[in-house]
Amino acid sequence: MSAFAARVEATIRRHELISPGGEIACLVSGGADSTCLAHVLRELGYAVSAVHVDHGLRGDESSADAAFCRDVLGADVLDCHVGSQNASEAQLRAIRYEATASFGLRATGHTASDQVETVLYRLVSSGNARGIKVEREDGVVRPLLEVWREDTVGYCEEHGLAHRVDSSNVDTKRGLIREEILPLLRRLHPGAERNLVALAGDRPRLPRDLEDALLALVSSTHGTKHADLGGGVRAVREYEEVRLEGHVRFGPWRLESARPGLTVRTRRPGDRLAGRTRKIQDVFVDAKVPRAQRDTWPLVVSGDEVVAVPGVVVAPGWEDAVRAWKDAEE
Repeated sequence: MSAFAARVEATIRRHELISPGGEIACLVSGGADSTCLAHVLRELGYAVSAVHVDHGLRGDESSADAAFCRDVLGADVLDCHVGSQNASEAQLRAIRYEATASFGLRATGHTASDQVETVLYRLVSSGNARGIKVEREDGVVRPLLEVWREDTVGYCEEHGLAHRVDSSNVDTKRGLIREEILPLLRRLHPGAERNLVALAGDRPRLPRDLEDALLALVSSTHGTKHADLGGGVRAVREYEEVRLEGHVRFGPWRLESARPGLTVRTRRPGDRLAGRTRKIQDVFVDAKVPRAQRDTWPLVVSGDEVVAVPGVVVAPGWEDAVRAWKDAEE
């Protein structure tokens, strides 16, 4: 296994994107990223098929891309001509995902470079740093999201893989970011792109009004201050300590505890149940929690120890410490 393939496999296993040896349909455009994606997944032993969605927006060039994907990459070609040059990237993406839904689990060639462009665009357009999801709820996964565009180009060159170049890329918003803005940011700081990727993360983000309330709280110079966060939750600052009082909402879950110092978060690599050797990953598998729900399932932790997985299991000695229920169950 090559070093590049090992990096991709590590991403797949960490996020449980594809079952070992499982089937996956790659959405290919003919570019270096998706060409690399289909090849490296085959190298890793997955049962790979390919599908290309032809929007017909670039005339002969679009037809040539479709022919390349069919003849070189062995892709099924779906004609989804939109008939408009004004369709947005988001609209085209939605059409592709809907048109390929019958293929089941699908992979796209989004890379860390795409993540940088997405974070930067969303920062300036809407004030948030929400990035590309490594796994969408509709069965689309991104195994290349932790490697860079230059890595996929290098992989294609190393393996002698031909690929297409989309001449329209430079005229898009992503093209503007890629060709003009990012070079300036690199001049400002050489770590600009990696720092932008770090903003995306995969953690749930607070609504803006809650972020503002908490920021005001922790910035206060008063010895004791509190802020009503709504939903029955109050944040209290006493000198250097900030705590939450009341019940906590986490997605569809509501959580309460009689013990101080507990935290609610999603799972992290290596998490284990307190007092036991069982990995949280194994707890989810044994409880038949759907894979798509595991990254958003709340964990109650004390320090670095998981003391409860709401609705699934509570660690020994913590049985009466945590109360959890879903809104639908009230």
